[in-house]
Amino acid sequence: MADDAAVRGKTAAGALGAGLGAGLAGGAVAIGRYYATVLLDPTRVVAYPERVLGVGDGTVTLATSRLVRQPGVWGLRWTAPPADSAGVPVVGSAGVPMVGSASVPMVGSASEGLAVVGDILRDDRHGVRRRLLSGPVPPVGPAVVDAGPYDPDPGARGLEFTEVTVDTPLGPAPAWEIPAERDVWAIAVHGRGGRRREALRILPTLHALGLPTLVISYRNDDEAPPSPDGAFHLGDTEWEDLEAAVGYARGRGARRIVLVGWSMGAAISGAFLDRSPAADLVDAVVWDAPLLDWRATLRRQARNRLLPPALVPIAEVSARRRIGIDFDHFDLVRHPPARRPPTLVIHSVPDTAVPIGTARTLAARSRDLDWPVRLLEVDGVEHTGSWNADPERYDRAVTAFLTDTL
Repeated sequence: MADDAAVRGKTAAGALGAGLGAGLAGGAVAIGRYYATVLLDPTRVVAYPERVLGVGDGTVTLATSRLVRQPGVWGLRWTAPPADSAGVPVVGSAGVPMVGSASVPMVGSASEGLAVVGDILRDDRHGVRRRLLSGPVPPVGPAVVDAGPYDPDPGARGLEFTEVTVDTPLGPAPAWEIPAERDVWAIAVHGRGGRRREALRILPTLHALGLPTLVISYRNDDEAPPSPDGAFHLGDTEWEDLEAAVGYARGRGARRIVLVGWSMGAAISGAFLDRSPAADLVDAVVWDAPLLDWRATLRRQARNRLLPPALVPIAEVSARRRIGIDFDHFDLVRHPPARRPPTLVIHSVPDTAVPIGTARTLAARSRDLDWPVRLLEVDGVEHTGSWNADPERYDRAVTAFLTDTL
């Protein structure tokens, strides 16, 4: 009887252990799938994590944070009070635009204010005081430090442009066309969840080089067609929209192409360089904080979210089942694209979104890969903030590279 009881106890303990193990495994799978869902979701989330504490004498004081302490030139955005058609503030409106939308008043909903801040003048227990370079005086309250200090279009940089339409495989997608005299065109591709205004920082440099520039949108952007399944495909299908943009440029007289991309814009243009017959037209590439290896990026993002590394393969499998992506094709060091034109990579060292290690590996192995790569490392700023840290240095690097290459 005692032996039978011991056996029953061991069986119950084993069953409990197996149940707990299955529960933990099931929980890990659920979290991994959720991680993949977040990765593929094109919904933009409004966030104003910083706070304006005070203004005065051409300065603004912000609550201390890591992002507020970044050096250089930045946009400072906030929600402006909504107003009716007579300009009277509307109370209780829930309409808040996504971060990064154009600073255009919207009747009956909130609009967004934008100022440009510069040097840090003081950093102490009272907050971070920065120089207010241009724009309206921000109100005390929530704000966000933004790498995009210009809005809403190339006119903000003093450039003539035309709003045009690129006929993509999914339908018409808006683009900005900035004319110039050469027959070598630049095509700018923003990152995941970004907007065309990401390119406004570099447009004067491209224009000074005589490059007509096409700043494109692609599937799942605000005004572009949605993908059939409503999900990001991480470059695996978005490259077709870039191919359509190259076709548009060719129809407008482009003889050769320069690709300029930020973050996932590099994954998109990398897929284009590997898969499109039109890739032979590309003479040079400029990548800012490029996403060169989705797996490395997912591992870093998991650490940022305090998730166990073991969840990353689960997220990969879930993403592959949902959108059919092969992550091997998005490791550009192990699987470089078929077309490998001279490439300038600019990457900030403390980037916590897309780690710089893959860019360093690509530059170190560029000779073996038969892929001419220059790497410019920038200190002190976050993801895609290299221009903001030192605009003159950034523009000089792009100018020197394209002058040498073209």
